Amino acid sequence: MNSRVLSTDEKTFQSTPSDFCTESYGITNPMIHGPISYQNHQVSHPLEPSESAFHQNKLQQEMRVLRNVQGLHAPMRLAMELKATNSIGRHPFLPSSSLMRDVLLGQDEDIGFADIYNTFDNAEQMGQPHAIVEKKMHLL
Repeated sequence: MNSRVLSTDEKTFQSTPSDFCTESYGITNPMIHGPISYQNHQVSHPLEPSESAFHQNKLQQEMRVLRNVQGLHAPMRLAMELKATNSIGRHPFLPSSSLMRDVLLGQDEDIGFADIYNTFDNAEQMGQPHAIVEKKMHLL
């Protein structure tokens, strides 16, 4: 191990993640990197991680029950159909309703917060449709 002390002329540059986020005065630009509260997101309630993964956990439990009751073909078929519904999409400037997925999972009759309140999924998107499609097709 070298115990030599570095002089002030010698500079060692070590890039840290905070170097990339700071501007010339050492303050993060919220217009580029977002507010600081979003960067340091902490769980506000002990049940928040459980609630965020609720639908995924419920789907896994239903797949296990299907496998035990009907055999291996039922969850494999459902997984194949769900994968097919995820690959079907609309034009990039139109929001997807995921109606086929909701019907397969039995969620088409459920009314939740996302159905009532205006979430990001239901937000109106502004943009020129031709430019968005050309960007999606890598023409721009």
